[in-house]
Amino acid sequence: MTDSPRIAFLGTGAQGASTAAEFVAAGLDVTFIDQWPDHVEAIRKNGITVNLPTRSFNIAVPALHLCQIAEVKQPFDVVFMVVKAYDTRWAAEMIKPVLAKDGLVVGLQNGMTHEDIGAIVGRERTIGAVIEVASNMWVPGVVNRQNDKDESWFALGALDPETQPRVEAVANLLRTAGRVEVMADIRSAKWMKLVVNAAELIPSSIVDLPLNDAARYPGMLEVMRLAGYEAMHAALADGAEIIPIIGLPPITTNHPERYVDQIFDEVLKTFSRPDTLVTSLQDWRKGRRAEVQEVNGWVVDRLRAHGRSAPMNELVVKMGFEIENGERRPDVANATELIELYRKLTH
Repeated sequence: MTDSPRIAFLGTGAQGASTAAEFVAAGLDVTFIDQWPDHVEAIRKNGITVNLPTRSFNIAVPALHLCQIAEVKQPFDVVFMVVKAYDTRWAAEMIKPVLAKDGLVVGLQNGMTHEDIGAIVGRERTIGAVIEVASNMWVPGVVNRQNDKDESWFALGALDPETQPRVEAVANLLRTAGRVEVMADIRSAKWMKLVVNAAELIPSSIVDLPLNDAARYPGMLEVMRLAGYEAMHAALADGAEIIPIIGLPPITTNHPERYVDQIFDEVLKTFSRPDTLVTSLQDWRKGRRAEVQEVNGWVVDRLRAHGRSAPMNELVVKMGFEIENGERRPDVANATELIELYRKLTH
């Protein structure tokens, strides 16, 4: 890593833009790249504005449209990929020609995207990552981030063991935006995050409620936890280890389901505000598709590969796709069907 690496953030929605803006404020050489034309033009005209709980700042940054990647002459040393999980493969193909020969791509995303990135740019140039930050963006060029640096958490780890010694330098960059842990087993860390995402993202979106309200709605906490339990069983069946994430202390229980409760409780307590809308519900309210298949669908597929079922996640996927197909609306009334399945499965 050079003293002044060229850095790109590919995907500068709420998470990407707010993180990248901290990099720029720290004096790093950062280029924003995004697929939303209005957002890019707003940044070019007015800079990026980041609103945090107790402070706001605005800073000028260079911003490129996707089509301008082909115009980049000087390759990037580090690319933080913050696109949706379902956009990973094409984004990796698009950025590969402008990645330095010894450059690194950091998959700062939900889902198990690290292998897709590695398959395209090379495992030796891939760093898996986990992010736990609450943010939203409804207006081009303006991000609302609900966790400041002390409450933002990231994990990083290389896919190739020979690349692992390089991860600390990338972690030092990312520490401008929050707490960062370097992990030897990033695959397990990403599985642990997928476990809590399976519990919170699509289930709370289906009932059209902020995360904390969804968890307090009678019967929904049990539904969400069951989706997480199934995800944990999928993780273990897939060879993942139960490891602490999001700043939790070392594991003190050998009961997988109790650890799911611990992770979920920490997310609700530390990383969520009363009005926090998960990324999936934000997507649906913007008319975009969410990461249904990449989170809950992943759980269903992995357990099915091991001859097992994930009935709660199967229903979550079914309802999620019905919403995206226009056959159902996000609504608190949807809780009834989820709760009925929970009772059927547990009684």
